[in-house]
Order: sequence, then structure tokens, then C-alpha cells
Amino acid sequence: MRRSLLAAGCLVLAGCGSGSASGHRAASAPAATGTPARHAASPAPRLVARRAGHLPAPVELPAVATRGSALLAIGGLDAADASVASIVRVDGAGARVVGRLPSPLHDAAAATAGSATLFVGGGEAGAGSDQILRVQPGGATRAVGRLPAGASDVAAAAVGSTAYVVGGYTGAVPLRSIVAVRPSGAVDPVGWLPRPLRYAVVAAVGGRVLIAGGTSGTAARREVLSFDPRTRRVRRIARLPRPVTHAAGAALAGRFYVLGGRGDDLASQRSSVLAVDPVSGRVSRAGRLPEPLSDLSAGSFRDHVTVVGGRDAQGRARDEIWTLRARP
Repeated sequence: MRRSLLAAGCLVLAGCGSGSASGHRAASAPAATGTPARHAASPAPRLVARRAGHLPAPVELPAVATRGSALLAIGGLDAADASVASIVRVDGAGARVVGRLPSPLHDAAAATAGSATLFVGGGEAGAGSDQILRVQPGGATRAVGRLPAGASDVAAAAVGSTAYVVGGYTGAVPLRSIVAVRPSGAVDPVGWLPRPLRYAVVAAVGGRVLIAGGTSGTAARREVLSFDPRTRRVRRIARLPRPVTHAAGAALAGRFYVLGGRGDDLASQRSSVLAVDPVSGRVSRAGRLPEPLSDLSAGSFRDHVTVVGGRDAQGRARDEIWTLRARP
């Protein structure tokens, strides 16, 4: 999954009706997209990066979730492009391995829903995983459910006590589903993207899941979408200045930040930090990473964003930890 490319004409998985939960309401049909009315929005604050340390080892695209003052970076790809099983805790005491997944996985997603940190999907040996794990702050894991279909290349963000898993790839078919996952492991297909999407950039802002860029077929995308869990509707709210995939997403001060990423070319890494106003749809430049990176991951805290790992333009996995704060 990590390096595979799928022709744009591939089949689309039309439904994800099975899963570990029963009796859930079926997802509605694909919603129409549109652009909201604009309003006068204040400029987004610029984010300034500061190096905060190093991970125990270089890693690309670990699944990341925040819990309290700590960030958990789970799985990913190492410097040899092999899947890893490590669970790394990043906090004020530094970064250290605190546990291991049952098996090595890459291109999975994680989110903290309520008081539960959930790890979902992932890929290895050409197939997607359907597992849903609960991960404790100390690194212990417990299987609690299964996704409707095994998938890697997924993204996730939590609104309240529910995590929403966006898109992905089964190993044969790209996905356009949005699946709700609860701490119990119960799943519910709740929405549809306008098209299949892998490696999307997501974050929860103002009770909605914002989704930017990603890969559809073989092409990176520019759209910024908003999914409302209450109405189960998806609408387009903005367009990025250029297509982007394999970027990181974060929420800070009511805005959606798109960090780094690349275009269709594996060596087209970027250092840009873009801010999206979820109400007006305004997209503005809001700083730069210290260097161009794709395949990085980010976690949001009250007053800063922590960025871990990534891939540079020379194809090397990175081990840096960066803290991004609004410029005073």
C-alpha cells in the first residue's frame, strides 16, 4: 500500500455495511458539495517551529493521537521502509518507546475519542488491516472491534467520544467512506466523500471533521471538505493553492492547519504551513516548516502543535520532534 499507485479508473467501494456493531443506521447517499458564504475573517496567526527533541528512531507517517499533555506516535515506516510496531510516548520528559503493536503496521490512523485512544487500520504485506485497538497511555493495547473493511492509507479525527475514519485503501480498492468508531469498538458508516481518497489530511475543528488534499487515483487533490457528524453531510469549503498529499493536519485556535506534504512526485516535499478558516473558507499562508517534509504526523494541543517524523526530499525518514506555536 505504501508505495502502490492505483489507476484513476479503479473501482470504488460503494458501501461498508458490515462490522463489529449491529443495529446502526445506514449511511445516507453521497451529499452534494458546495461552497459556504464568505465572511470577513481575521488573518490566521503565523506558526513558528522550534525543535523539541528526537524520536527514538526515524519514522514516516506514524499514527498520532494526543492524550492530556502527551502524544502517542504508533507504528509507521522506518529508515529501511519497513513497518514498525513501536508505540512512542512524547511528553515533557522526552520521547520513549512504551509499548508495541501486536504486529508491525504502517499507514494506520489514531485518534483520542473521549478518554479512549483508538488505533485503526494499517497495512502490511499488501493488505489492509481491519483491527481497532484501544491504546493505553502506558503502551498496552487491546483489540475492541473491526472496521467494515481492512484498510491502510486512512486518516482519522475525533469529535467528542467518536472517531471518524476517512477514506483509505483495501489493497485492491480505494475507499470513499467515512466510518464512525466508538471506544467500545462499535462502527457505523456515516458518510461518503465525493471520490475515493487516500492519505487525506484531517483534523476536527468546531465539531466538524475537516479533510484536505489526499490522493485520488494517482493524483493529489486541492479540495478542503467539511464533514458534519450531526447531519452526515460533506461539503466543499475551500481549495488549497495547489494539490497536496502525505501532509499532516492539525487544529489550533479554531483553524485547520495543513503542514508540509508533497505533490504527485515522491520527491516534491514542501515546507509550507497553510491555515484554513472553517467558516469563511479562506486559505492563508501561516508559516513554514524548518525544511520540506512529507509523511509527517501532527498532534494538536491547547496552545501548540507537535510534529513528529517525516520524509525529506532525499527519501530519508526523519526523527525530529518540532513544536509549532503562534508567533507572539
